[in-house]
Amino acid sequence: MAEGGGGDSSQEKTEQPTPRKLEKAREDGQIPRSRDLTTTAILLAGTVGLALFGPAIGKSFTALAANNFSLSHDEAFDTSAMVANLASSFYEGLLALAPLLIILLIASIAGPIGLGGWMLSAKAMAPKFSRLSPLAGLKRMFSVKSLVELGKSIGKVAVVMLTAIAALYFWERELLSLGLLDIERGIIESLTINAYAAIALAAVTIAIAMIDVPFQLWDHNKKLKMSFQEVKDEHKDTEGKPEVKGRIRQLQREMSQRRMMANVPEADVIITNPTHYAVALKYDPQTMQTPILLAKGVDHIALKIREIGKAHNVEIVEAKVLARAIYHTTEENGEVPEGLYMAVAQVLAYVFGLRNYRRGRGDRPQYPQHLTVPPDMRFD
Repeated sequence: MAEGGGGDSSQEKTEQPTPRKLEKAREDGQIPRSRDLTTTAILLAGTVGLALFGPAIGKSFTALAANNFSLSHDEAFDTSAMVANLASSFYEGLLALAPLLIILLIASIAGPIGLGGWMLSAKAMAPKFSRLSPLAGLKRMFSVKSLVELGKSIGKVAVVMLTAIAALYFWERELLSLGLLDIERGIIESLTINAYAAIALAAVTIAIAMIDVPFQLWDHNKKLKMSFQEVKDEHKDTEGKPEVKGRIRQLQREMSQRRMMANVPEADVIITNPTHYAVALKYDPQTMQTPILLAKGVDHIALKIREIGKAHNVEIVEAKVLARAIYHTTEENGEVPEGLYMAVAQVLAYVFGLRNYRRGRGDRPQYPQHLTVPPDMRFD
């Protein structure tokens, strides 16, 4: 609710968290986690491990027990021999349990990342001295959330305990008869009972996880919900204020225009409308396959292009249809489109011929009367 009871609906957490909010929460270590999912993964992995490797583990421990219970009198009273035997027994037992332990290790890692994914946050691992406050600790211990978590834990323990009691009651006869079996058969039988008991417990934890996982996702999303004002503020911080963005675009346009104007003196010809449009072209037969548009503009920018061209003795010719066609179809520093090759070639031939005439090389060329501009490139 809005603070102060003012009824400001903009402060209510009604909006879904934005991608930026979710990313920031992840950076801070706030991701959904389910302890019950981890417990279920470990129990299932243990069950599978016992089913796959239980007989082999039983045989290994049977041989290990037989070896330790058949020591000679001299070995039993030899300290160095007993230490060596203990080390050897520990190694063999660990080797027998290794496949099961590896499966449990994988499950203990896969369980937490199954919900929320892998996360390594330095901020989350950093020490928080506020947690050392006894008063803050008492508040957390007796908060509503802590009481709810306590109730959930008691309920889960009760369910698992009832399942364990039911399993003990169901296998009561088998458990009591283990003492009557030989060592090898007793170990194998006990591992079988453990496997079935683990399956029963895993089934219970699966049911609990199926309830807890959706709840954790819902609770995580609820904690990250945003007010309408927070969404607006984040959008401003991410995208920038409109006036700042407008100023940036204006500066970018001005920089682009300055770069464009700096290229005008290098042009071979400026084609005009004659007043509203102006385009500056360059063509070097030795290095270019097609003419390049160095600058273009309308109105005052077109006037500026013409002024710079006059100051640097760039030839200016009038071709209304061609000037508009080039302006609308060609980007700055881009190649003239194929449909305008003929018309541009006619203009450039006239300009290059006029340049040679002024140098005393040939007759004065005639300006082309009819320029070939395709109908689909005419912009009236």
